[in-house]
Amino acid sequence: MEKKQNKNNPTASARILVVEDEKSLRTILRLQLDKAGYEVITASDGEEGVQRALEAVPDLIVMDWMMPKMDGNKACQILKNNFTTSHIPVIMLTAKSELKDRLEGLSGGANDYIVKPYEADELLLRVHNLLVWSRSQREASPLTGLPGNAAIEDEFQNRLDNNEVFAFLYLDIDNFKAFNDYYGYRHGDQAIRLLADIVVRVVAQHGEPGDFIGHVGGDDFIVIAGIHTAQIVGEALIEAFDREIQQLYDQEDRTRGFIKVVDRRGSYQQFPIMTLTIAAVTNQGRQFKHVGEITDTSAELKHVGKGHAGSIVVWERRTSA
Repeated sequence: MEKKQNKNNPTASARILVVEDEKSLRTILRLQLDKAGYEVITASDGEEGVQRALEAVPDLIVMDWMMPKMDGNKACQILKNNFTTSHIPVIMLTAKSELKDRLEGLSGGANDYIVKPYEADELLLRVHNLLVWSRSQREASPLTGLPGNAAIEDEFQNRLDNNEVFAFLYLDIDNFKAFNDYYGYRHGDQAIRLLADIVVRVVAQHGEPGDFIGHVGGDDFIVIAGIHTAQIVGEALIEAFDREIQQLYDQEDRTRGFIKVVDRRGSYQQFPIMTLTIAAVTNQGRQFKHVGEITDTSAELKHVGKGHAGSIVVWERRTSA
């Protein structure tokens, strides 16, 4: 079945499994969620709910607690212990309002709960919020916890569609591969996490509330910043990186300013202390229609920046003809 699309609600294409033994309430839930644009599948008890979840792998499950054959709490535990369904968020519907009962449901793996009787608006808001949270968790980089490529592209496209003016900063560590080969993958991961921490701190200190940070992968990061603060952010990133990256090197390498790496032929090559290249593009005075146009431009700038020694921010501000 093809999922529905709703431009006003980006989570509305999600598939939701409703597990409820009362037929009338199951019908109401299906109609409410269907009207909101979601694709809805149903099950009439806990056992059937587990089976449907394993077959359809929905984006979210709304499940009643008190059901025959298998209650919602038990069904939730089974799903959370299965690799295929462990990531699926669960909203538990319950008539139990005591704190100990709610805690029992949450300890069983439920992500949220709604006490009956409930308002439709509350249900839909909790569904939406949990879908957004779940999506962000799936798309986040496992190494840094920052949004990944899908979230980055969505953020870009939303800003372009809304005709927002912004600056795009593409960050890439110079000489990272040599450092990674020389010190090992564990130290390489430390360098990536250090840059992620620097970006978060610098943007929080010098950026604007709407700024966005993403982890493209490896040692590549992006920042979507306000045009009035982007230059300050870029310069602060360079300053912080050059200062803090030193701590990842041994004293001897740090003192001489380079590492010696043996190539495949047994010859020594020297690689300087890692630096940072930032390619900076703004859409002020020009119009980009697609994310690819911006990334292509930044790739050209990054190539130029790599030709310079030391950390650098390379700006591109050409305007449309």
